Amino acid sequence: MLLLSQAAWTLQTQGVTAADVANTFSAAPAHVVEYWHLYSIALVAFLLLQSWSQTAVYLVDFSVFQPPADWAVSQEDCIDLLRKYGCYTDESIDFMARVLARSGTGNATHWPPGTSGMKHDPDAKLDVSMDGARAEAQAVIFGTLDDLFAKTGINPKAIDFLIVNCSLFCPTPSLAAMVEQKYGLRRDVRSFNLGGMGCSAGLISVDLAKSLLESRPNSLAVVVSTETITPMMYQGNQRSMLVQNTLFRVGGAAVLLSNKPKHAFSAKYKLLHAVRSQNASPEGYGAVLQCQDAEGKTGVHLSKEITQVAGRGLKDNLTMLGPYVLPVREQVRVVSSMLWRKVAKWVHASGPKWLASMVPPPADIVPYVPDFKKGIHHFCVHAGGRAVIDGVEKNLSLTEANLAASRNTLWHYGNTSSSSVWYELAYIEQEEERFLNGKHPIERPIAQGERVLQIAFGSGFKVNSAVWVRLAANKPMQRTVQRETSNAADKKNA
Repeated sequence: MLLLSQAAWTLQTQGVTAADVANTFSAAPAHVVEYWHLYSIALVAFLLLQSWSQTAVYLVDFSVFQPPADWAVSQEDCIDLLRKYGCYTDESIDFMARVLARSGTGNATHWPPGTSGMKHDPDAKLDVSMDGARAEAQAVIFGTLDDLFAKTGINPKAIDFLIVNCSLFCPTPSLAAMVEQKYGLRRDVRSFNLGGMGCSAGLISVDLAKSLLESRPNSLAVVVSTETITPMMYQGNQRSMLVQNTLFRVGGAAVLLSNKPKHAFSAKYKLLHAVRSQNASPEGYGAVLQCQDAEGKTGVHLSKEITQVAGRGLKDNLTMLGPYVLPVREQVRVVSSMLWRKVAKWVHASGPKWLASMVPPPADIVPYVPDFKKGIHHFCVHAGGRAVIDGVEKNLSLTEANLAASRNTLWHYGNTSSSSVWYELAYIEQEEERFLNGKHPIERPIAQGERVLQIAFGSGFKVNSAVWVRLAANKPMQRTVQRETSNAADKKNA
């Protein structure tokens, strides 16, 4: 058996495919018939080796940022601070107060010192400076990374790939370079800094890390997702650009991904699927647009069509994802519904009249919406706002418990942009005290073998999703930093 396995391995390394083996069978039928059992075993071993050789991406662990207590602001604090800035009309203040009251955010979310500082110091001024933004980014990014390295025991010098995403704050040197300098990463680390990709950039970073890990065996990748709030405060009075002041809050996450075989036994999750869809139409491009108003004040404009654009994007993404996660019965129902609508359209357009009287009009045939709860156990929908969560709940026929993690994240942390899906996963895990008792009760924590779906929306317009499966329960990893050598160091020592 060992010899057969070695032979199969040799075939694979030489580029021989299963089709080549089948052609060999047909070329020597007598020999195949005589030794069919040996050929069968060799073919099975070859196929097994092919499946084993596919690179698996594991989520070893992740960390989310807990802002300092003095950064906390209540809804009343937010309105008081906005009024103190002195740049808004009474109509704008009233509008932001109404939006904030319906936003789904609670009374303990966080703004950075550049905005919340006026709460503690009456003489303080609104700080949207580069230094203030960089200080916020350092506090969030370094805080999450310090916690991640403590959880996993990974030496920062062992990192092979670093991806940092922050949509609106893109300084030079980059935030990725800032991380490299802080932790003394190796000179051959491959780093990437993603900007302008909105709230879906966290899952885009995961997809990029997946591609990088698949190209380089036995590697580690770190993804850092955040949005720096300090330079984002819009100081004008255009209504379509005021909403950003009421929703976005401080937050960040750091994720350790690996393709090392040893992490198959210690990682929290395995990545099953990552799906990206994009609407490059003028409506999609302009749905979320950073621009200047008539007075030259910079902010983020949200179009009136954003709800429809997001709905179409979600439909496109889940249509692509469905075949990977839905059971066959659900897929058959979806296809049958589509075919029935096409038949009805043909019948009423050019079919016989007697048949048209028996077939309902296409507009009366309701498309079948698959039940994703039959393929997914837990949902992490981007906490972009109460309307976003309510819309996804309605369109996918989810329950209140399915989206409790999203609503808890929005209530306790606000819209933290690309990191929100990681706060939601922390609520689903319920492994930290602060995620045990949320405003919205969660049915139960995620269990071994269950699948969780993360969905995020971003400017462009993009919808991204990722499906993870919870692996076996893990033993607590050592809190002390282990000196794990990198690939380059291993080769040098060898």
